[in-house]
Amino acid sequence: MIEFTHRDIKQIEEKGISKKTVEEQIRTFMEGIPNVNLYAPARVGEGILQLNSKEKKEYLEVFEKAGDSFSLLKFVPASGAASRMFKALFSFLEKFDPGKESFDDFLKNQGDNNIRNFFNRVTEFPFYDLVLRRIGVKDLASDADKYAFVNELLREDGLNYGFYPKGLLPFHTYRKILATPFEEHLFEAVDYARVKKKARLHFTISDQHQSLFDEEWEKIKKRVSEKTDTEFEIGYSYQSQATDTIAVTPENEPFRNEDGSVLFRPGGHGALLRNLNEQDADIIFIKNIDNVVTRDQSPETAASKKLLAGVLLHLQEKVFGYARLLEGETISGNDMEEIMAFLKNELNVRFSDSYESFTIGQQIEILKDKLHRPLRVCGMVKNEGEPGGGPFWVKDRNGNISLQIVESAQVDLDREHQAAIFREATHFNPVDIVCGVKDHKGRKFDLLRFADEKQGFITRKTQEGKPLKALELPGLWNGGMAYWNTVFVEVPISTFNPVKTVNDLLKPAHQAQPE
Repeated sequence: MIEFTHRDIKQIEEKGISKKTVEEQIRTFMEGIPNVNLYAPARVGEGILQLNSKEKKEYLEVFEKAGDSFSLLKFVPASGAASRMFKALFSFLEKFDPGKESFDDFLKNQGDNNIRNFFNRVTEFPFYDLVLRRIGVKDLASDADKYAFVNELLREDGLNYGFYPKGLLPFHTYRKILATPFEEHLFEAVDYARVKKKARLHFTISDQHQSLFDEEWEKIKKRVSEKTDTEFEIGYSYQSQATDTIAVTPENEPFRNEDGSVLFRPGGHGALLRNLNEQDADIIFIKNIDNVVTRDQSPETAASKKLLAGVLLHLQEKVFGYARLLEGETISGNDMEEIMAFLKNELNVRFSDSYESFTIGQQIEILKDKLHRPLRVCGMVKNEGEPGGGPFWVKDRNGNISLQIVESAQVDLDREHQAAIFREATHFNPVDIVCGVKDHKGRKFDLLRFADEKQGFITRKTQEGKPLKALELPGLWNGGMAYWNTVFVEVPISTFNPVKTVNDLLKPAHQAQPE
């Protein structure tokens, strides 16, 4: 195993990481991470619930009847800058010189439809009037104005949107009020995550952006609270340095910076499992920061969230009842069969062939174990060509079959059988998750115990021109929730409206209708 210097060990300890953890990470680089073994795509009737109008009404009523009896929290991963959102515009600034060629010639030479579409509909962006005022023009009549517009939008001495967290960019406009995703999440939370006129939200952010979020909240707090008649409790947390992972050379030696220190890198969104584990609520809604819609379109999104929460509460009531039954002094064979049928048919749990050969006592312990887990109900939308992970039945290294959310990077797509299963997916994951993280006695689960550490990712990167290998932790809703009880429910495509590039703001979901 690698020999670390005293300086290395001090650096590791200062990050809050154990030497043993770093050694295990290096061993993972050496051994590699096996690809996920897809067994079959999850489909409607085969792992995905498709609810009819009567069932939807019933589940909505389950949630609404629960009223104020449960504590609710909305958990929003919101880390990172928006630089990737403006990739095409950064390229435009780098390549276009209005003094040397015309804008039309630039488009012909570059063939960049992203830039063409951006300027064809530039007046529809929420920041259009703001940027015009800042550069002192009435419209973008000249090529130099176009360049100045993008320059003002992105450069550090301008609006600096390339540095800003995506959650604080103007996404929508309402009568000259520019609304950020941060603000839209507050309005949305009122519709399904409010208890006794109080809504709790938790955002995971980068520490460098904390002051920006604080400033935005101070700016909008009075207006949003008065308009919604809601008191907001907002929490923030950062990705812990203790979840950083060591980088190695192609030969699996620690990668060292020019000053000789070991290079550690952020562990990816799977690191947020720790942040989630620190939250205390009966029901936690998870939704990404950029997946919002204008307020006139939000009722359908809110109804979908309530529906998923209703399914969760319905299932959780059964789970808790059966858990108490298993703890009793007497339990019949019929009771055990009923519990097993519930686990198989409603929680998608699969039992090994050897289950029937165990003693009654052993079977009771197996049933207890399979019930005693966090529960997640995940919305799934029909696959219409959007990138992202999807719902699959997976067979693990011990032959156990379970429902999982799987990313393409986890699958060996060079194996035709695996590629064929991946292509057969009918739905994909929009990150629309409702979580039950407490057991039947109201005790919080330790979520770290239900992750599969073998579902991480090894990627190849460069640092200062040198090749390296990096390790990402199991994704928050992938391996991070591998051993949760999982239910997939089909939800409308209208609930999925992420903004990955600036031109996504031109889609109907982000164009507010006049009030």
